[in-house]
Amino acid sequence: MFDTVLRRRLAPVLDAAAGAIDRRFLTPDRLTGAGLILGLASAGAAGMGWWWPSLALWLTSRIADGLDGALARRRCTAGGSGSAAGGFFDITADFCVYGATVVGVAVGATTQFGAPWWPFLAVLLAYYVNGTAFLAFSSIAERVGTRIDSGRSLSFLGGLTEGAETIVVHSLWLVMPGVAAPIAVVWAVLVGMTACHRMVVGHRILRGAQGNAEEVG
Repeated sequence: MFDTVLRRRLAPVLDAAAGAIDRRFLTPDRLTGAGLILGLASAGAAGMGWWWPSLALWLTSRIADGLDGALARRRCTAGGSGSAAGGFFDITADFCVYGATVVGVAVGATTQFGAPWWPFLAVLLAYYVNGTAFLAFSSIAERVGTRIDSGRSLSFLGGLTEGAETIVVHSLWLVMPGVAAPIAVVWAVLVGMTACHRMVVGHRILRGAQGNAEEVG
């Protein structure tokens, strides 16, 4: 919900940071890989009940995830070419980290606090449907020429829950693991609402694009 505004406001900071770390040996893909490793380590730490180390790893992972795109844009502006492979790696790494974090928190919370499993399973289901909706839309929109250009590799449909909200909620789990299950219930509902919204809006946009194509034809 806040991604567009935050991306615009954080862009100067990320661009400056990308300039500071821009070295030949450091590529956007390597930053994405670092973010993936740190995110998986965060999930493992959460599963062990090491909540504060997990939080530090999680936030560092998300910083790396923000810097990889800024560095890629900087290299592209300097005469390089944008990498479709890099965009693919970035989104798949994000999904791996998100899913692993849910599992890690679920293991830690159920082991230490006796939390039920089902709220975390509901989150994973909501992630699955939500991810399917926006990835399918992005793929088909590209093919029919209705790409949404937000400066990212994919055509993102906005929604109630996006990257910023995900970072906040996953952080809350790690700060307050004793109430991770109730947070997961609310989060699953919100992500599910976003999934439904994206399904409806995506279908409407693509149907409109098909109608326009038929009129032109």
